[in-house]
Amino acid sequence: MTASPWEPYRPDASSPWDLERAWTLRRRAGFGATWGELERDIADGPGPAVDRVLAGECRLDGVPADFGRVAGLIGDAAAGSSDARRLQAWWIYRCLFTPDPLLERLTLAWHDHFATSQLKVEDVAAMRAQNETLRRLARGPFADLVHAMVRDPALLYWLDAPSNKKGKPNENLARELMELFVLGVGNYSEADVKEAARALTGRTVIQGAFRVREADRDDGAKAILDRTGRFDGEALVDHLVAQPAAADRLAWRLCATFLGEGVADATARAELAARLRSDGLHVGRGVATVLRSRLFFSSTNLHARVADPIGFVVGAARALERFDPPPSTLLLAEWLARMGQELFFPPNVGGWPGGRGWLTGRAVVARANFASALVEGHLNPSPAIPDLRGLAARHGRGGGREALGFFAGLLAGRPLEAAELDRVAHGVEGPGSDASRLGRAVALLLAAAECQVC
Repeated sequence: MTASPWEPYRPDASSPWDLERAWTLRRRAGFGATWGELERDIADGPGPAVDRVLAGECRLDGVPADFGRVAGLIGDAAAGSSDARRLQAWWIYRCLFTPDPLLERLTLAWHDHFATSQLKVEDVAAMRAQNETLRRLARGPFADLVHAMVRDPALLYWLDAPSNKKGKPNENLARELMELFVLGVGNYSEADVKEAARALTGRTVIQGAFRVREADRDDGAKAILDRTGRFDGEALVDHLVAQPAAADRLAWRLCATFLGEGVADATARAELAARLRSDGLHVGRGVATVLRSRLFFSSTNLHARVADPIGFVVGAARALERFDPPPSTLLLAEWLARMGQELFFPPNVGGWPGGRGWLTGRAVVARANFASALVEGHLNPSPAIPDLRGLAARHGRGGGREALGFFAGLLAGRPLEAAELDRVAHGVEGPGSDASRLGRAVALLLAAAECQVC
């Protein structure tokens, strides 16, 4: 009998628990790790390492004691402004310093799934409120999340829900609810969309809060996906998440979030969907299944995913322990935008393209320039050059080639070929101190192809 790809991973000679697998876990389920965190995870084994990620307790370094209070203050100030850049900076602060990076990774996945843009909403407070809702429900039953989103003021504005009225339906919310949020293309008809739009009539926003305007609501019978009833919005969501296709859609989203492109084939996704269906579409337990699985730690899943800009940026900052002084999160938000990921401004209702779409010519240049800015200390209001030799020394590494090998493992999650290390070493030959040459070498490493995947 063939073993299930979702059975728990057990290290063996062909797939040992090592730096590559510990690094992959921390990059995919969060935003990277420090060397100390990686060493602890490797020493403790995959079970404790995954347990800590799932429990939100995986970070040893760079977590302020008053993280919750400071994050709340920054978020409140951003929501009270009309400046979306401050909201972006707030979320990056959370990703950089939270004790629970998996929660931020899931919040980002749901931001991509229920893609809503400030470009049309034009309400920073509403976008912050949506983000908090995504975070609060990120690990729970999928149905709770969908119910919350069809009541979310930012999403309702984004998809024109207030103009959806009895006798004058607007189908935008109904169409995306079926196509993108719950079922996927091919699992409903145009007639279903029209009837679902009737069920969603009357939903509006009054003084920033969700309301149902009874005068605009169509309370007649509707025929949706082989069932007829007097559906309202809540009954419609219950009916949609009960469809077999909802589990397929959720399985697709979890695989797209945590696995490399094409790693989970149709059979693997179908088996994960069956498990989700039998478990009430519980997101948190589905995530645990993925992160503990043989498939997640298989050799085909290592370095098989193009790093998204926020993983690239926050992962590099954390790996180099840029905690004191920390980088300006306003500047980090600007770098993310140059790399094609402007938080709270997804390009369309389908979210970001992801995969190789992250590596446009402009984005590759931006990644290389970011690497230089990071090691030259230009991410702080006042230049603060990181002490890379000191960082290597703290972790028992000398200078020269030994330091280069250390940073390759830290940033790429694996040893690099000797020829690649030679290329980097030759690329920084010339005048300057040992420290400046090491800085330039780390920038070249971070810009290398091996550091664009995770």
